[in-house]
Amino acid sequence: MERAVGLWLNKSKPEATVLAQEINDWFRKRCWVVLSQWEDIIKHKTDFLISLGGDGTLLEAAREGAPHGIPVMGVNFGRLGFLCEIEKIDVFQALEKILNRDYQIQERLMLRAVVKRNDVEAYTQLALNDVVFSRESPEGIITLQANLSGEPSVSYPADGLIVSTPTGSTAYSLSAGGPILSPNVQAVLLTPLAAHALSARPMVVSDQEEIEIFLSNGEQCLVSFDGRNSIKLRSGESVIIQKASIRAKLIRLGNRSFPQVVREKLRDRWHEKT
Repeated sequence: MERAVGLWLNKSKPEATVLAQEINDWFRKRCWVVLSQWEDIIKHKTDFLISLGGDGTLLEAAREGAPHGIPVMGVNFGRLGFLCEIEKIDVFQALEKILNRDYQIQERLMLRAVVKRNDVEAYTQLALNDVVFSRESPEGIITLQANLSGEPSVSYPADGLIVSTPTGSTAYSLSAGGPILSPNVQAVLLTPLAAHALSARPMVVSDQEEIEIFLSNGEQCLVSFDGRNSIKLRSGESVIIQKASIRAKLIRLGNRSFPQVVREKLRDRWHEKT
C-alpha cells in the first residue's frame, strides 16, 4: 500500500489553501498519496496529518486523530501559535526531516468529560485544551462546586470556570490569569473566570483525580469542550472530568524548546543582556 499523508486545513485562510496545493504536489512527486477527506484519511491509515492554520486548527486535527493514533504536524498561520511548531517558510524543510524519520512524537494529555443527568451518563466528549463552564446571563453570578475524587474541594462564585490540560494552559486559561504548565506535567488546571471571592484561586491537581463540577448556585450555565459543542448544564446535573485513555500525538522536530516558545510568544525580553 502506498504511503499517505492527510491535510487538515483552515479553509478560511486563502494562503493555507495555496500551501496545501504546493504540499500536495511535493508529496506526489515522491509517490505519496495525499488525502483531505476524513473518511479517506481513516480508511487509508494515513501516516500523519499536516495541520494548516493556527492552534485551533491543530487542536481539531489532533483531537480527531487521537482515537486513531495519527500524529499531527502543525504549520502556523495564526498569531501566537503555542502548539504549531512549524512556520510557513520552513514547511518543506520540516517535511524532509519527517520523511527521513528525524523527529519525535510528543503525547499530550486529553480529558474525558461526562455529563450526568439523573445519575445517567447523558453526554460524553473529549477535550485536548479545556472544558469551560460559563454563565449565560450577563446579570448575576454562578457558583461552581469542584469535588476531587468524591471529596468537596473548593467553590467558585464567578462568571465561570476553566478545567484545562497543560496544553490548554496557554489558551483561554492563560488569558484568565492561570499559570502556564509545561506539557510534560501530568496535571489538570482549574482556573476561575472573574472570581467573586478571594478564596476562589486557580488550582493544579493530579491527572489521577476525578473532578466533578456542578452548580451549587444558579439555575444553569453553558459548558463547552475545546470551544465547541456547547451544552447547557442545569442545577442537579454534573460533569465528571477525568484523564482520557487516549492521548493526542504531536510531531516535534526539536526546533524550539518549551521555554523558548514561551519567551517568543509572550515577547519576554528581560532575560536578554542589553
